[in-house]
Amino acid sequence: MKRREFVIKSGVAAAGIATSTLTTAKIIGLNDANNKIKIGVIGTGSRGQGLIPNINSIDHFDVAACADILPFRLEEGLSKVADQQVKGYSDYRKILDDKDIDAVLIATPFSMHANIAMDAIDAGKHVYCEKTMAKGYKDIQDLVSVANRSKKVFQTGHQYHSSRLYTHVVDLIKKGELGRIQAFECQWNRNGNWRRSVPSPDLERIINWRMYREYSGGLLAELCSHQLDFANWVLDATPNKVAGFGGVDYWKDGRETYDNIHLIYDYPEGVKAKFTCLTANSKDDYQIKVMGDKGTLILSYDKAWFYPEGKLNKELGEVDGVSGATVSWDEGKGIPIVVDHIEPSKQALMDFRDNIVNNKRPASNVISGAKAALCVQMGLDAMYDQKIVHWNPDFDKLG
Repeated sequence: MKRREFVIKSGVAAAGIATSTLTTAKIIGLNDANNKIKIGVIGTGSRGQGLIPNINSIDHFDVAACADILPFRLEEGLSKVADQQVKGYSDYRKILDDKDIDAVLIATPFSMHANIAMDAIDAGKHVYCEKTMAKGYKDIQDLVSVANRSKKVFQTGHQYHSSRLYTHVVDLIKKGELGRIQAFECQWNRNGNWRRSVPSPDLERIINWRMYREYSGGLLAELCSHQLDFANWVLDATPNKVAGFGGVDYWKDGRETYDNIHLIYDYPEGVKAKFTCLTANSKDDYQIKVMGDKGTLILSYDKAWFYPEGKLNKELGEVDGVSGATVSWDEGKGIPIVVDHIEPSKQALMDFRDNIVNNKRPASNVISGAKAALCVQMGLDAMYDQKIVHWNPDFDKLG
């Protein structure tokens, strides 16, 4: 593939994809007379609070209520809502009882996702459920069963499915631009103890729930699950088995979830996917590397680069005979892939709105969310039980 051909193929995605637009002239079937989707935010911790301003900025989307069991978190969430008449509850079921609310966004601790989501579906609400979708094999399977019986939209918060950069990169890979995929190398490294300040000792487990296995899947569920979802997406497959190691080796502070994790997932056709997450070294931060026999794609949060293999690499290092200019390399990572796109979390919420309006199945749906959640649970079992964990064929019956 010539340099100009690659740039053209990557550049075509720049037209008309930066924002999501309503494809119908009028929002139909909603409770609000002004054609606005009213959403209730369940869980107003850091993630819930972070998404409220995004909802505020999206046309035809309004936060109508918030719920949280911690009064000060609820007040913080309510303060971020544009409409100061918004309702606040300590019990999320009050939101589900409100017939004027069309949808809910679930941003609670991981262990609560499944029960709240199933209650919301039973109440006739559209659901945006933050990743990781559900904790444990039974909750995953039960939630899929309930969601599949509903006609409401269920979207999982793996927001990179909505990123126009990521969707374009996946298209390039599936068209064979990297050749035959050999491996994935993924990391999400940080340097910090991952703790939140606690106003009272009795709130330790509620606020720092990520540290405790009862509530959390730790680094694998909270961070690397996005990258696991990406590998499943690219390969249109789930892993055959996984092995991994981790430990509480740096932050000796009473936490139960590991402060470093290292896993290898074995996918069909011999593709291996490595996932590493550290909390005491932040070198290179977040990165996904997809390696094929024709080249490598490197992804950060919002940028991507192509690095060709072998002869093509040497040819690209010379003057381009077509354009008369040397190939543009960026930070030694390869050729930048330039695509117009917006912040993925906001794009995902815009897509959620459009999916509700058009009664469309989300790209990040209950099945893709379940498969990522199953991969997370397999990885946790592999690390905690120190064994190789195999994919259960019964999981294929989910869809």
